[in-house]
Amino acid sequence: MSIDWTFAMDIAVLSLLLLGGTFLKRKVGFFRKFLFPNAIIAGFIGLLLGKDFLGIIDIPEERLGTYVYHLMAVGFIALALKERKQESIPIVVKTGAFIVSGYLLQGIIGFGLGLALLFFIPNLFPPFGLLLPLGFGQGPGQAFSIGSRWEALGFPHGGNVGLSIATIGFLWACFGGVFLLNILFGKKRDIDSSKEMVSQTVVEYDSPGDIPLTESIDRLSIQIALIGFVYLLTYLLLKGIESLLAGAGSFGHTFAQLLWGFHFIVGSLLAILLRFVFDILKRKKIMKRNYTNNYLLSRISAGAFDYMITASIAAISISVLKEYLIPVLVVTTVGGIFTSIFVVFLGRRIYKDYWRENSVAVYGNITGTISTGLGLIREIDPLFKSHAAENLVFGSGAGLILGLPLLVVLSLPVYGYVNNAPIYYVITMIILISYFLLLLGFLLFSSTKNKKLVKKSL
Repeated sequence: MSIDWTFAMDIAVLSLLLLGGTFLKRKVGFFRKFLFPNAIIAGFIGLLLGKDFLGIIDIPEERLGTYVYHLMAVGFIALALKERKQESIPIVVKTGAFIVSGYLLQGIIGFGLGLALLFFIPNLFPPFGLLLPLGFGQGPGQAFSIGSRWEALGFPHGGNVGLSIATIGFLWACFGGVFLLNILFGKKRDIDSSKEMVSQTVVEYDSPGDIPLTESIDRLSIQIALIGFVYLLTYLLLKGIESLLAGAGSFGHTFAQLLWGFHFIVGSLLAILLRFVFDILKRKKIMKRNYTNNYLLSRISAGAFDYMITASIAAISISVLKEYLIPVLVVTTVGGIFTSIFVVFLGRRIYKDYWRENSVAVYGNITGTISTGLGLIREIDPLFKSHAAENLVFGSGAGLILGLPLLVVLSLPVYGYVNNAPIYYVITMIILISYFLLLLGFLLFSSTKNKKLVKKSL
């Protein structure tokens, strides 16, 4: 019997790349200075060793793209299953609105520039610029997922273009992030708090309610099983919705394709629902064990994202990037500059305390990933005393809810392109601008109100 080693060898290669990236991060000062995550370094090693350069690694882009697609969902489902303590709701909602307003600004800039570039590049896919908020704000998994779905609707190499934009976003997050740190903080670093950091030994033990270590099934197996269960529900739900939309003509087909691209959001919502059911069962004393384990879920999520980022950069096709080089550089350069200005402008107005730390965290998130934002914060606040890290993590959850309307918005310009109805481009831009102004007004008004209350109390 012949055994197919394809998947195993692909994972082995990605693992080797991650080990190489980790080694370089430890030994090369340049990578440490600019806060490059190990997975980004690993991805560029894979790109260098790939078929477009040295030709040592030969994993098809489509296969790497498939790994990116699924690993993203695994990572988000794992995060959504975690048990959370209730945080300060106002600041969490503000941070969520801050993040989504950044996405909207990128969407307005990207979509507007994409339409303007049609005068110079007539065969450009009109909604192309909307990959800017997806690549910068949501990361390579989302950009590839939506871009690849657009391929079926008339955008050649859409998935790879999305990966290219997301990769440039990581460069903005790393280089731009360090530049922003130096502008906002100068040479000041939280040296005193770093001295408080001590080495700790992690010992695994049984906490009340946990699955005992002596149980016949491992805790890690339970976490993976729960993630697999949620992912199965995600697939079945999307298949069901796709069947229902089959009779809705071209709009139904377009919207169904978009939903498959947002599979990770559907999976996250189902995971949150399962988490909610678990909480109810525990309060009613029906379920007496903690089947989810926050530590293990965090490790699974982080591992999935590390492999996802490595695969996403390694999957970039240089030939495709050359074809779209000018529009990609125009959109990402203008988008990166305005994102940097916007974050500083709004951050200092909406945060009463530690506005610099919170602004840097949001910047890292809306140009790279949450991990990039946390990496930037760790550089100036290693013990997370500013609570910027917590605001970012919980604010991202609020941002997920506030960003749900964009699901429908993203389908409009694609529908307009498929049906040769440019009016949908205008409608899309009006919605993006209106929603952006609504969130901006909410943030500025609530901040002004809080400042007045503080002055009265004094």
